[in-house]
Amino acid sequence: MYEFSKKQKIIIILIGIILIIAFLYYTYAKDENMLLSEELEVTNTTENTEENENTTQEEQEMIVVHVSGAVNKEGIVELEENSRISDAIDKAEGLKENADTKNINLAFKLEDGMKIYIPTIEETAKELEEENTNDKTQNYITSSGGVVQGENSTSTSSGKQKTGKININTATQTELETLPGIGPSTSLKIVNYREENGDFQSIEQIKEVSGIGDAKYENIKDLICVK
Repeated sequence: MYEFSKKQKIIIILIGIILIIAFLYYTYAKDENMLLSEELEVTNTTENTEENENTTQEEQEMIVVHVSGAVNKEGIVELEENSRISDAIDKAEGLKENADTKNINLAFKLEDGMKIYIPTIEETAKELEEENTNDKTQNYITSSGGVVQGENSTSTSSGKQKTGKININTATQTELETLPGIGPSTSLKIVNYREENGDFQSIEQIKEVSGIGDAKYENIKDLICVK
């Protein structure tokens, strides 16, 4: 049997060591490249996600609404598009203790430029009392059946027609409050009703609004119209 010399054995051992080192280096380098590739992929995914989030935030339109009444901080607030009345109240630092929201749809979706008025319990009670006693404020009906209006009769705002009548489909909350017996709470109900159900088809349909009965309707029917 052939026997390797001492020199040959050393050469064989060295070759074996070199092969082992080469194998280990190749395996380590391959794993390292895979790890780097995975890290780059994760980094790119994270960066893309952050870019998309930033783009979404930048594209999110904002709206501005006016909050007044029984809130802790009246004024103009900025909200994200598709915000609700409840969000506007939160921006106004919440409700006062005597706020009355039982007739307000807190989930109502807001639009830019809207005004939100939160009545007090006392205001709601006063409106109810005025309805029951047919108290005519700001306007009154003459004995001949004609209508005499107050200082707002010459208004040229969007809700008031040239005839002096208020278009209940376009009138603002403030304009509706000029009607006899229609206070902040009831005017807000009218606005909410038409937003949820569409335009009024006739002036008689306003009686479907909570708080407007036959007596109150008789007081305002000659002062309103639909277009």
